[in-house]
Amino acid sequence: MNVLRSALIARSADDVFDMIEAAEHYPAFMPWCSHVVILERTEDVVAATLTLRFGGVQFDMTTRNAKRRPEWLRVRLDSGPFRRFDGDWHVKPLAIDACKVEFDLTYEFGGGLVDRAAVRVFDGIADRIVDAFARRAEQVPAPPFAH
Repeated sequence: MNVLRSALIARSADDVFDMIEAAEHYPAFMPWCSHVVILERTEDVVAATLTLRFGGVQFDMTTRNAKRRPEWLRVRLDSGPFRRFDGDWHVKPLAIDACKVEFDLTYEFGGGLVDRAAVRVFDGIADRIVDAFARRAEQVPAPPFAH
């Protein structure tokens, strides 16, 4: 499955990138993400395990994500129910307080009974993820300082 979504967001590219990179906050605004553990965070990489729950199905996935703040974050699977999971976030500044966010994700589950249920779950999640960040940007005040 391939998902390509984009949104125009009235926040700086730095702010939006920081929201995307800060997976530990996902449970606060993504109802399908119940728990996150950050495994590593450096200037170049962030790795995390996410517990996803949607429609009665739950699974964990761990990603290791290369990043170049504030314009790009590459999502790559370390472990989870996927055969393939490749995503790229692109954040393009449009003005000091506006940016365009694009998320391009290709994924395929590994197979099996649990995976068939997870496919339906994850299709719903993948389709809504950019909208979740756009809503979050509207709800959370901008930081009082520039980066």
